[in-house]
Amino acid sequence: MQMASTYLDERTYSPGDVIVREGDTGNEMFILQEGKVVVTKDIDGHDVFLALLERGDFFGEMALLDSQPRNATCSALVPTRVAVIRSGELLIKLRRDPTFALEMLQALSRRIRYLDTMLAEFVREDVPSKATLDKLIAKGEYAADRER
Repeated sequence: MQMASTYLDERTYSPGDVIVREGDTGNEMFILQEGKVVVTKDIDGHDVFLALLERGDFFGEMALLDSQPRNATCSALVPTRVAVIRSGELLIKLRRDPTFALEMLQALSRRIRYLDTMLAEFVREDVPSKATLDKLIAKGEYAADRER
């Protein structure tokens, strides 16, 4: 994913440096210019590996798009350089460059597809039946859960 330098600042990180921390607020996203970033999530006091990001990958966009706290911790694995995009800059870029918007959507779609596959593997043994889902939907419980 490429972006003109007028839209961003650059930062460098040493191995082990935390770039974003789970639970923190954030108004920036990052495009990895060089290096590698490991993404982890705290689950019951243990850091669980989620992803390894490389040149061209982006991260931090969720906090930018939905104004919620960071969902995971992203740390430099090796010497790393990132392009930093702030909220307003992202909106300008998305409006001016539909190709950039499409690239982001494609990357997000790949992530969702991967997570769907992983979720299916984890819950294979305990999947609610369609009849159970139909009852939840009829009661409005499923829709209420999705709005949270």
